Amino acid sequence: MNTPGGRGWDKVEYWSSYFLLAVLGSVILTRLAFAGIWSVPTLDLVLGGIALLLVLASPWIARRRRALRIGIVAYATATQLVPVCVRHPAVLLPLLGALIPVAIMVWALAALSRKGRAGQGTGHT
Repeated sequence: MNTPGGRGWDKVEYWSSYFLLAVLGSVILTRLAFAGIWSVPTLDLVLGGIALLLVLASPWIARRRRALRIGIVAYATATQLVPVCVRHPAVLLPLLGALIPVAIMVWALAALSRKGRAGQGTGHT
């Protein structure tokens, strides 16, 4: 399977975004499966279904576009977190605490991504 680019950090970003999409897909699928056991609002089912379809289709529709992959991840994450936080605001405090390591990881990936771009040249010596 060919990855876009060819630089090391592009491969890391490429594969980590697909791993994140796989994790999100499994979370959404699990939540939708529990809809048969517990009552889940219709809006959550519709938004979760759309998010699951986008996650499953992302290898085809977002194969070469980083922004589209990030958009799908953001939408899928929002469909899982926003309804829960709106209905149960007490969940917001642990989520804010969980943002600290996520922010560190995003910062590190962004810094490594910039490092890979700064080192590229024309290849001529």
